[in-house]
Amino acid sequence: MKTSETVAALLRGTVEEMGFDLYDVEYQKEQGAWVLTLFIDKEGGVDIDDCEKVSRAVEPVLDEKDPIADSYFLSVSSIGLDRPLKLDKDFTRNLGKKVTVKLYAPVDKKKEFTGTLQGFDAEAFILLCNGEERRFARKDAAKIVPYIDFADL
Repeated sequence: MKTSETVAALLRGTVEEMGFDLYDVEYQKEQGAWVLTLFIDKEGGVDIDDCEKVSRAVEPVLDEKDPIADSYFLSVSSIGLDRPLKLDKDFTRNLGKKVTVKLYAPVDKKKEFTGTLQGFDAEAFILLCNGEERRFARKDAAKIVPYIDFADL
C-alpha cells in the first residue's frame, strides 16, 4: 500500500468526525523535503482556520501511529476551486455547473470543450455545450476542471 493510501485510511475517521471530507492525500518530495498534504473539503468550502483545526487534530494521530519513516512537513489544504474531477463525488458536486474538458484526442477538430455537466456514469459524462448534449468517455478526458469565470469572483 502506498504511503498516501496508508495515511488516508489512518486519518479518514478523524477528519470526517470533524465534519470534513478527506478528499485526497499526497506524499511527495518538494524542493528536497518530503511533504504530506491532506486535501479537505466541506459543504460551503474550507478556510484557513479549518485547515489549522484539522492539522492540530491529525498531528497526534500521526505521531502515535508513526506511519511514515522519513521526516516530513504536514500541510492541510482545501481542494481548491479548480481541483480536477476524478471521482464520482467530484462529478456529483459539479452536476449542473460549468466544467472545462481537455481531451487526449480531438473530437470535431477540438480538444477542449466547456459546458454544463448534465450527468455521468462509470464510463462517461454528458455536457450541455451550446444547447447540444455531448457524451464523452471518461477515459478520453485528459483533464476535467470546474469552469471559473473570474468576472464572477
